[in-house]
Amino acid sequence: MSNTLAGSCLCGTVTFSLKNEFKCFYLCHCRQCQKITGSAHVAHLFTQPDNIQWFSGEENITRYDDPKRSFSKVFCAQCGCGLPFVNKSGNALIVPAGVLDDQPTITPSHNIFWAERAAWYDAALLAKHCVGFPE
Repeated sequence: MSNTLAGSCLCGTVTFSLKNEFKCFYLCHCRQCQKITGSAHVAHLFTQPDNIQWFSGEENITRYDDPKRSFSKVFCAQCGCGLPFVNKSGNALIVPAGVLDDQPTITPSHNIFWAERAAWYDAALLAKHCVGFPE
């Protein structure tokens, strides 16, 4: 596996690379992360704040910092895709796993804020698996 991973937004406007060097990989089920994604959880990798090289589209990056709490959402202004960002405290680059074009060597280690998980999440884990849309 390569020591460098490529990443991009859905529309391809924003591209970047980073070293395959992560401290941790969490699936966060808190209510804020559910709202940020519109889904059951986020899948975030944590690495050093300077572990990123932007190639294109930096001018299309939009950031929302919640004024009352310690969470942020960074995304492509063209397609809305979540993007890597340095957290408010400046001690970590948080990388949404789904924007990586390559696979990291680390796998999720914790489901955090489990008590806040979506009420339907456990049932979803047992749902039928399909290659595409169900027939």
